[in-house]
Amino acid sequence: MAEIQNAVKAKYGAVAESTLSSNDAGVKAVAEAFGYSAAELTSIPAEANMGLSCGNPTATANLRPGEVVVDLGSGGGLDVFLAAPQIGPTGKAIGIDMTAAMIERARANAEKGGYTNVEFHLGSIDNIPLPDASADCVISNCVLNLVPDKPAVFREIARILKPGGRMAVSDIALKGDLPEAIASSLAAYVGCIAGAIRIDAYREELLKAGFEYVEIVDSGSDLNAYKKVENQAGCCSPAMEESNLFAVVQETCCAPESTATTLHEDLTALLDTYDVNQAAASVKVYAIKPRT
Repeated sequence: MAEIQNAVKAKYGAVAESTLSSNDAGVKAVAEAFGYSAAELTSIPAEANMGLSCGNPTATANLRPGEVVVDLGSGGGLDVFLAAPQIGPTGKAIGIDMTAAMIERARANAEKGGYTNVEFHLGSIDNIPLPDASADCVISNCVLNLVPDKPAVFREIARILKPGGRMAVSDIALKGDLPEAIASSLAAYVGCIAGAIRIDAYREELLKAGFEYVEIVDSGSDLNAYKKVENQAGCCSPAMEESNLFAVVQETCCAPESTATTLHEDLTALLDTYDVNQAAASVKVYAIKPRT
């Protein structure tokens, strides 16, 4: 578990230190493939989008003025910034991320965009640094699949939601068995595929955590959209070379070819070899915390 967490933190830390943004055609194409409009992407700082999404939770969360919304795994702040105008000046959009470089990038984006109703906190989403019953809505975008202990995350979401609060999450879930080459691949795990769980298990664990009215909908999006971004897995831009990923993951990002393949090359090879859409899906997850 520690190896997985270190790999995930290293990968996304490297992405945070990169220059990936909506100014890159591939990054913008990935976001649009998973449901963001061109208008949404141009309404927020370009650096908030790094092509890491698998949906658009703010489009279906039905956010209202004055609400407190919490984004788990908030990255560069993409969904936090889209939520901000929906909840208005009396609301609060809070981002939680375990990667310090992501928090730094998100805060810089917030300052650049002049947002006054957003904040970002460093923390793990299986131990969210927020009080009980403090949120009206919890959103997340292609992050819950990265956490080894998903039931712990579901319990934490239930804990921070107010009675009657809701979650609206975009995630990757499984429709069937993954090929062994993908299921056992660290690159596929940090690439949001191998860590996914079955849709039925997803629903069952949410019910165990105390949620009701659980609904999981296959969005029908093509997971091969991730190949639109070169170096999507966080590999070998100058900033990423400085991240010393090799010290954390032996399947290194930027080591010489004779030493190891890159995480991006591994994931791309898997996506080229297997049609992951047969076993995995981009899903929209909805659930409500009971009022009593």
